[in-house]
Amino acid sequence: MEIHHHHHRRSNLLLTLVLIIATTVLPSPVAAGEKVELSLYYEALCPYCENFILNYLYKIFDNGLISIVDIKLSPYGNAKLRSNGTIVCQHGEWECVLNNVEACAIHAWPVVSDHFPFIYCVESLTYEEKYDEWETCFEKLNLDPKPVTDCITSGYSYELALQYADEINALEPPHTYVPWVVVDGQPLYDDYPYFISFICKAYKGPNVPQACLDLSLPTTTPNYSAKRFNNVCYKEDVNEKSKSRLSETISATDASYVSLAESI
Repeated sequence: MEIHHHHHRRSNLLLTLVLIIATTVLPSPVAAGEKVELSLYYEALCPYCENFILNYLYKIFDNGLISIVDIKLSPYGNAKLRSNGTIVCQHGEWECVLNNVEACAIHAWPVVSDHFPFIYCVESLTYEEKYDEWETCFEKLNLDPKPVTDCITSGYSYELALQYADEINALEPPHTYVPWVVVDGQPLYDDYPYFISFICKAYKGPNVPQACLDLSLPTTTPNYSAKRFNNVCYKEDVNEKSKSRLSETISATDASYVSLAESI
Protein backbone atom coordinates (compact mmCIF):
# COMPACT_ATOMS: atom_id res chain seq x y z
CA MET A 1 0.00 0.00 0.00
CA GLU A 2 1.48 3.27 -1.06
CA ILE A 3 1.35 6.45 0.96
CA HIS A 4 0.12 9.30 -1.19
CA HIS A 5 0.94 12.98 -0.78
CA HIS A 6 -1.62 14.87 -2.85
CA HIS A 7 -2.22 18.00 -0.77
CA HIS A 8 -4.48 19.94 -3.14
CA ARG A 9 -6.52 16.84 -3.88
CA ARG A 10 -6.90 16.25 -0.16
CA SER A 11 -8.23 19.74 0.63
CA ASN A 12 -10.71 19.44 -2.23
CA LEU A 13 -11.64 16.00 -0.96
CA LEU A 14 -12.36 17.41 2.50
CA LEU A 15 -14.91 19.83 1.02
CA THR A 16 -16.41 17.05 -1.09
CA LEU A 17 -16.58 14.78 1.95
CA VAL A 18 -18.42 17.43 3.99
CA LEU A 19 -20.89 17.99 1.14
CA ILE A 20 -21.47 14.26 0.71
CA ILE A 21 -22.10 13.76 4.43
CA ALA A 22 -24.34 16.83 4.63
CA THR A 23 -26.49 15.88 1.63
CA THR A 24 -26.57 12.08 1.83
CA VAL A 25 -30.07 10.68 1.61
CA LEU A 26 -30.18 7.02 2.50
CA PRO A 27 -32.30 4.97 0.07
CA SER A 28 -33.91 2.99 2.87
CA PRO A 29 -33.12 2.79 6.58
CA VAL A 30 -30.96 -0.09 7.77
CA ALA A 31 -31.92 -1.59 11.12
CA ALA A 32 -29.26 -1.04 13.77
CA GLY A 33 -28.85 -4.80 14.27
CA GLU A 34 -28.14 -5.29 10.57
CA LYS A 35 -25.25 -2.83 10.46
CA VAL A 36 -21.67 -4.05 10.23
CA GLU A 37 -19.43 -2.84 13.05
CA LEU A 38 -16.14 -1.35 11.90
CA SER A 39 -13.60 -0.35 14.56
CA LEU A 40 -10.37 1.47 13.81
CA TYR A 41 -7.71 1.54 16.51
CA TYR A 42 -5.10 4.08 15.54
CA GLU A 43 -2.75 6.85 16.67
CA ALA A 44 -2.55 10.35 15.22
CA LEU A 45 1.00 10.34 13.86
CA CYS A 46 1.45 6.79 12.61
CA PRO A 47 1.90 7.42 8.86
CA TYR A 48 -0.02 4.26 7.97
CA CYS A 49 -2.98 5.31 10.14
CA GLU A 50 -2.98 8.71 8.43
CA ASN A 51 -2.84 6.99 5.05
CA PHE A 52 -5.71 4.64 5.90
CA ILE A 53 -7.98 7.47 7.10
CA LEU A 54 -7.16 9.86 4.27
CA ASN A 55 -6.96 7.51 1.30
CA TYR A 56 -9.13 4.53 2.24
CA LEU A 57 -11.62 5.01 5.09
CA TYR A 58 -13.22 8.16 3.64
CA LYS A 59 -14.47 6.06 0.70
CA ILE A 60 -17.34 4.54 2.67
CA PHE A 61 -18.88 8.01 2.94
CA ASP A 62 -18.37 8.54 -0.77
CA ASN A 63 -19.78 5.23 -2.00
CA GLY A 64 -22.80 4.95 0.32
CA LEU A 65 -21.46 2.09 2.46
CA ILE A 66 -21.85 4.28 5.54
CA SER A 67 -25.56 3.37 5.41
CA ILE A 68 -24.73 -0.20 6.54
CA VAL A 69 -21.75 0.52 8.83
CA ASP A 70 -21.38 1.59 12.44
CA ILE A 71 -17.90 3.13 12.76
CA LYS A 72 -15.97 3.39 16.00
CA LEU A 73 -12.71 5.34 16.00
CA SER A 74 -10.26 4.79 18.87
CA PRO A 75 -7.38 7.32 18.93
CA TYR A 76 -4.85 5.81 21.35
CA GLY A 77 -2.94 3.12 19.47
CA ASN A 78 0.41 2.05 20.87
CA ALA A 79 0.59 4.65 23.63
CA LYS A 80 1.68 3.43 27.04
CA LEU A 81 0.44 4.30 30.49
CA ARG A 82 3.38 4.63 32.88
CA SER A 83 3.14 3.66 36.56
CA ASN A 84 3.17 7.36 37.53
CA GLY A 85 0.02 7.95 35.46
CA THR A 86 1.64 9.71 32.50
CA ILE A 87 0.85 8.57 28.97
CA VAL A 88 3.75 8.19 26.55
CA CYS A 89 2.95 8.13 22.84
CA GLN A 90 4.90 6.23 20.20
CA HIS A 91 5.63 9.23 17.98
CA GLY A 92 6.25 11.81 20.70
CA GLU A 93 4.36 14.53 22.54
CA TRP A 94 2.53 15.91 19.49
CA GLU A 95 0.94 12.51 19.00
CA CYS A 96 -0.42 12.61 22.56
CA VAL A 97 -1.77 16.12 21.94
CA LEU A 98 -3.51 15.15 18.71
CA ASN A 99 -4.82 11.84 20.08
CA ASN A 100 -6.45 13.95 22.79
CA VAL A 101 -7.80 16.46 20.26
CA GLU A 102 -9.40 13.68 18.24
CA ALA A 103 -10.75 11.91 21.35
CA CYS A 104 -12.35 15.19 22.45
CA ALA A 105 -13.85 15.70 18.98
CA ILE A 106 -15.44 12.23 19.12
CA HIS A 107 -16.76 13.04 22.61
CA ALA A 108 -18.04 16.48 21.55
CA TRP A 109 -19.72 15.23 18.36
CA PRO A 110 -20.53 11.53 18.93
CA VAL A 111 -22.20 11.02 15.52
CA VAL A 112 -19.57 9.81 13.04
CA SER A 113 -20.78 12.12 10.27
CA ASP A 114 -20.03 15.03 12.65
CA HIS A 115 -16.60 13.98 13.92
CA PHE A 116 -15.11 12.19 10.91
CA PRO A 117 -14.63 15.34 8.75
CA PHE A 118 -12.80 16.99 11.66
CA ILE A 119 -10.52 13.98 12.19
CA TYR A 120 -9.94 13.79 8.45
CA CYS A 121 -8.93 17.48 8.49
CA VAL A 122 -6.54 17.05 11.44
CA GLU A 123 -4.95 13.97 9.89
CA SER A 124 -4.50 15.78 6.56
CA LEU A 125 -2.46 18.41 8.46
CA THR A 126 -0.39 15.79 10.26
CA TYR A 127 0.42 14.28 6.85
CA GLU A 128 2.06 17.60 6.02
CA GLU A 129 3.67 17.81 9.50
CA LYS A 130 1.62 20.93 10.30
CA TYR A 131 0.78 19.63 13.76
CA ASP A 132 0.30 23.04 15.33
CA GLU A 133 -2.31 24.09 12.75
CA TRP A 134 -4.97 21.60 13.90
CA GLU A 135 -7.21 24.40 15.22
CA THR A 136 -7.70 25.71 11.66
CA CYS A 137 -10.01 22.71 11.15
CA PHE A 138 -12.72 24.40 13.24
CA GLU A 139 -12.88 27.30 10.82
CA LYS A 140 -12.52 25.12 7.71
CA LEU A 141 -15.53 23.05 8.79
CA ASN A 142 -17.48 25.86 10.44
CA LEU A 143 -17.42 24.12 13.83
CA ASP A 144 -17.63 25.64 17.30
CA PRO A 145 -14.23 24.97 18.93
CA LYS A 146 -15.50 25.35 22.51
CA PRO A 147 -16.59 21.74 23.23
CA VAL A 148 -13.23 20.38 22.07
CA THR A 149 -11.01 23.03 23.66
CA ASP A 150 -12.96 22.80 26.95
CA CYS A 151 -12.48 19.02 26.93
CA ILE A 152 -8.71 19.49 26.53
CA THR A 153 -8.17 22.36 28.98
CA SER A 154 -10.33 20.74 31.68
CA GLY A 155 -8.20 17.60 31.54
CA TYR A 156 -11.17 15.44 30.52
CA SER A 157 -9.11 14.35 27.50
CA TYR A 158 -6.94 12.36 29.94
CA GLU A 159 -10.02 10.48 31.18
CA LEU A 160 -10.96 9.71 27.57
CA ALA A 161 -7.42 8.49 26.88
CA LEU A 162 -7.67 6.07 29.83
CA GLN A 163 -10.98 4.76 28.43
CA TYR A 164 -9.39 4.21 24.99
CA ALA A 165 -6.39 2.54 26.66
CA ASP A 166 -8.74 0.10 28.41
CA GLU A 167 -10.55 -0.59 25.12
CA ILE A 168 -7.47 -1.40 23.08
CA ASN A 169 -5.85 -3.39 25.91
CA ALA A 170 -9.00 -5.53 26.22
CA LEU A 171 -8.95 -6.61 22.56
CA GLU A 172 -9.02 -10.36 21.89
CA PRO A 173 -6.89 -11.25 20.08
CA PRO A 174 -4.62 -8.42 21.30
CA HIS A 175 -3.52 -5.82 18.77
CA THR A 176 0.10 -6.03 17.66
CA TYR A 177 0.19 -2.88 15.53
CA VAL A 178 -1.88 0.00 14.18
CA PRO A 179 -3.91 0.65 12.13
CA TRP A 180 -5.80 -2.24 13.70
CA VAL A 181 -9.06 -2.67 11.80
CA VAL A 182 -11.82 -4.89 13.19
CA VAL A 183 -15.02 -5.87 11.32
CA ASP A 184 -17.78 -7.43 13.44
CA GLY A 185 -15.24 -8.40 16.10
CA GLN A 186 -12.76 -9.98 13.67
CA PRO A 187 -9.40 -8.25 13.16
CA LEU A 188 -8.37 -7.92 9.51
CA TYR A 189 -4.64 -7.96 10.34
CA ASP A 190 -2.62 -6.83 7.33
CA ASP A 191 -5.59 -7.34 4.98
CA TYR A 192 -6.97 -4.06 6.35
CA PRO A 193 -6.66 -2.18 3.01
CA TYR A 194 -9.38 -4.56 1.70
CA PHE A 195 -11.80 -3.59 4.48
CA ILE A 196 -14.62 -2.76 2.04
CA SER A 197 -14.68 -6.37 0.80
CA PHE A 198 -14.89 -7.58 4.39
CA ILE A 199 -17.76 -5.17 5.16
CA CYS A 200 -19.70 -6.38 2.13
CA LYS A 201 -19.13 -10.04 3.06
CA ALA A 202 -20.23 -9.38 6.64
CA TYR A 203 -23.44 -7.54 5.72
CA LYS A 204 -26.45 -9.87 5.89
CA GLY A 205 -29.25 -7.31 5.48
CA PRO A 206 -31.64 -7.01 2.52
CA ASN A 207 -30.63 -3.54 1.28
CA VAL A 208 -27.27 -4.34 -0.28
CA PRO A 209 -25.51 -1.07 -1.21
CA GLN A 210 -24.56 -0.54 -4.83
CA ALA A 211 -20.89 -0.36 -3.78
CA CYS A 212 -21.09 -4.02 -2.72
CA LEU A 213 -22.93 -5.03 -5.89
CA ASP A 214 -20.26 -3.29 -7.95
CA LEU A 215 -17.49 -5.03 -6.07
CA SER A 216 -16.18 -8.10 -7.84
CA LEU A 217 -15.83 -10.34 -4.82
CA PRO A 218 -13.24 -13.05 -5.47
CA THR A 219 -14.52 -16.63 -5.52
CA THR A 220 -11.25 -17.92 -4.10
CA THR A 221 -8.97 -16.47 -1.48
CA PRO A 222 -7.32 -13.40 -3.05
CA ASN A 223 -3.61 -13.52 -3.67
CA TYR A 224 -2.25 -10.91 -1.28
CA SER A 225 1.37 -11.81 -1.98
CA ALA A 226 2.05 -8.16 -2.80
CA LYS A 227 1.30 -7.19 0.81
CA ARG A 228 4.04 -5.37 2.62
CA PHE A 229 4.19 -6.11 6.30
CA ASN A 230 5.87 -2.81 7.11
CA ASN A 231 2.67 -0.86 6.38
CA VAL A 232 1.90 -0.73 10.08
CA CYS A 233 3.28 0.81 13.27
CA TYR A 234 4.15 -2.10 15.55
CA LYS A 235 3.40 -2.00 19.25
CA GLU A 236 7.13 -1.92 19.91
CA ASP A 237 9.23 -0.61 17.07
CA VAL A 238 12.87 -1.54 16.48
CA ASN A 239 14.19 1.69 17.97
CA GLU A 240 12.25 1.10 21.16
CA LYS A 241 13.59 -2.44 21.45
CA SER A 242 17.16 -1.34 20.86
CA LYS A 243 16.72 1.41 23.47
CA SER A 244 15.47 -1.12 26.02
CA ARG A 245 18.41 -3.40 25.26
CA LEU A 246 20.75 -0.46 25.75
CA SER A 247 19.17 0.41 29.12
CA GLU A 248 19.47 -3.26 30.19
CA THR A 249 23.16 -3.17 29.27
CA ILE A 250 23.65 0.05 31.26
CA SER A 251 21.78 -1.46 34.26
CA ALA A 252 23.94 -4.57 34.08
CA THR A 253 27.06 -2.38 33.94
CA ASP A 254 25.84 -0.39 36.95
CA ALA A 255 25.20 -3.64 38.82
CA SER A 256 28.74 -4.86 38.10
CA TYR A 257 30.15 -1.55 39.43
CA VAL A 258 28.08 -1.97 42.59
CA SER A 259 29.33 -5.56 43.02
CA LEU A 260 32.89 -4.38 42.49
CA ALA A 261 32.46 -1.56 45.03
CA GLU A 262 30.97 -3.93 47.60
CA SER A 263 33.79 -6.43 47.15
CA ILE A 264 36.44 -3.73 47.72
